[in-house]
Amino acid sequence: MVAKKSLFNAADLEEIKLRISEISPQSERKWGKMNAAQMFRHCDKILQIGIGKIILPKIFPVVKWIGMFTKFEMKIFNNGIPPNMPTFAEVITTENCNFEKSKSLLLATLDEFVARGLKNNLLSEHPLFGKMTQQDWGFMEYKHLHHHLKQFGV
Repeated sequence: MVAKKSLFNAADLEEIKLRISEISPQSERKWGKMNAAQMFRHCDKILQIGIGKIILPKIFPVVKWIGMFTKFEMKIFNNGIPPNMPTFAEVITTENCNFEKSKSLLLATLDEFVARGLKNNLLSEHPLFGKMTQQDWGFMEYKHLHHHLKQFGV
């Protein structure tokens, strides 16, 4: 069985930061619509959900059940996120973003997310995925960042 990576594992966190550093403004996406700066901003927003800085709306129970099942499936099978998945409007990034500023904000939010997570100071519930433990947050956020870094070939 493949070990599940987590942002709360120092080696996995360092791997993510290294991969972020390998992306340039000229990096081309393999799918989707975002450029690299927009992807950084989107990932920053996703991390802010766990910290409580971005509040997502409540969703229909059936959709939440699908989200909870998806989280369960990802944990059991260590699945990734498929390309072009829909997301909440609050974290969609279509505006022009400054590459260096977006990258810097992402790295700062990543450090804040990890610091809070290591103190068990993240939200205990996600609108889509349901109840979240520290382990869930570390795993799911690693998977999200991994997904988008793969989108740009790193």
